[in-house]
Amino acid sequence: MSFYSLSPNERKQLTEKINRELELDFRFGKLDAVLQYFEDEDTYVRKSAYLATGKIYFRSKALQKKILTTLWKVLESKDFRVRQSAINAAGEIGMQDFEAVQHFFDKGLFDAHHSPRNAVIGSVKKMGQKNPRPVMKWAKNYLKHPDKEVRREICHGIELRGRTHPQDILPLLKTLQHDKTARVRKTLVHVLGQIAYKKGCLATVIADLNKWENKALTDEAVDEIIDVFERYKNFASMSQEEAIRYIGKHYHK
Repeated sequence: MSFYSLSPNERKQLTEKINRELELDFRFGKLDAVLQYFEDEDTYVRKSAYLATGKIYFRSKALQKKILTTLWKVLESKDFRVRQSAINAAGEIGMQDFEAVQHFFDKGLFDAHHSPRNAVIGSVKKMGQKNPRPVMKWAKNYLKHPDKEVRREICHGIELRGRTHPQDILPLLKTLQHDKTARVRKTLVHVLGQIAYKKGCLATVIADLNKWENKALTDEAVDEIIDVFERYKNFASMSQEEAIRYIGKHYHK
């Protein structure tokens, strides 16, 4: 039975059960509940488990070291769902205590399965929102990594921070402007579009793009930005027409 096939009260009871059983595992160095919930086929059961892990970590200081030891141990699991859940749990912790879990993301970036790697991207997004300084410093080191997929994943991961604080990620994105890999370039253009349509962001993005050397790339990004204002017109900070006028006035071709 899936999480959302349960009644609201049953979901609450299950969540409380997951919390209790995980805390007992962490306290006594067991893996029974951790593996049961981390490998569950239902996404929302796994989510309940990694959210619970983050809450227990900050609620019980005495268990923090044990929790980190357990998560690192299950990160070696052959089940990609378990590894994915461990990284997501580390992401919950990293929103306040990134230094304690940085090594999870150093490892997860190179996981053989896409799901744990996607968990790294998702975690970087949420950690970058709540705890940007150490997360952006960490991300910067990977934007010049020889593995193109690592560069692409980090570019994607810092996007969410850029939607509210574009000035924090534009210097990082700029380092990718001459990247020769099509997938990295496509992600870079996508991220620029995704941050530019948010309130107060267009002016910051355009002013920064004017300082980039790769005008073919910035022209492509501007086309994407204009298109985004139409695709997300119900959420955009201005109409596409207003965005076109602003860009026409301020973007230096």
